[in-house]
Amino acid sequence: MNSNSPRVAILSHADISFFELGCAVELFALPRPEFEHWYQTDIVNLDDRPITTTGSIVMHTQHVDDLERYDMLVVPSWPTQPTSIDNHLRQQITLFAAQNKRILSFCSGAFLLAELGLLEGKQATTHWAFEHKFRQRFPQVNYASNVLYVFDDKLGCSAGSAAGLDLGLAVIREDFGYTIANQVAKRLVVSAHRSGGQAQFVDTPMLQVPNQFSQALDWAKANLTKPIHIDTLASKANMSRRTFDRKFRSSMNITPQEWLIKQRTELAKGLLESEEINIEQLAQKAGFNNAVSMRHHFKRIVGVSPKQYRTQFNSG
Repeated sequence: MNSNSPRVAILSHADISFFELGCAVELFALPRPEFEHWYQTDIVNLDDRPITTTGSIVMHTQHVDDLERYDMLVVPSWPTQPTSIDNHLRQQITLFAAQNKRILSFCSGAFLLAELGLLEGKQATTHWAFEHKFRQRFPQVNYASNVLYVFDDKLGCSAGSAAGLDLGLAVIREDFGYTIANQVAKRLVVSAHRSGGQAQFVDTPMLQVPNQFSQALDWAKANLTKPIHIDTLASKANMSRRTFDRKFRSSMNITPQEWLIKQRTELAKGLLESEEINIEQLAQKAGFNNAVSMRHHFKRIVGVSPKQYRTQFNSG
């Protein structure tokens, strides 16, 4: 390993989220002998205590007295409720930031950075479910809503869970270039590049009990390429149109028409990733009236145009 390789510290603590920690480890700590230069990464703690995480898994990580030797710090998660911060941890991270070193937060990790005052006047984001709580507690932060990740100078924040992979890949591209970043993405079996401004996707909630309503939605998903009228969906659910609309909004927090558009957009994404067809053909296969309509809704929902999405997915 080259002595000039970036040194990375992944911060572990008593409230660590196992999934976000795993994402950080996969991105920066996994040995990659196929690359001549790669990160030298430690999973560290600053309080020298065993850690019990998700599923009662007990971990022992490397205790360090300070973060001086590291070039980048990753904070995979942090409690979203007000929590006392150990003075030593506070001093070390504040000093790290003052030295203008890069700090990344995954998901709720942004709460720690905000609590330390590092995000004041800066852009930040976190999981969509924590947005209201974050805005209330930290009004001095320029919160970026419904994005995958944001950078503000040396501070990067990602949205929930797997969006940390997108932030990490963006950092890898910056440090080692597109070719290596794309190889890492392929190893992770994720898209090589989702831009930070791309929307956070909230999957349609699963209904608890299969019934005529859920069966109507299953029918719609199987027939997205055909014209689908909301009255037809209501009929298949054995409901009046008014009852169906009310049931849909209470169950899905969205209108039936917008739900159909989002389902067709997801179908278009899959086609863009797997088929080399022109946009007009693709729009038809995804169930849109025409390419103009598809481009409009795709850009509105995904945050990038269909052409940009295809280029990003196929790059490398």
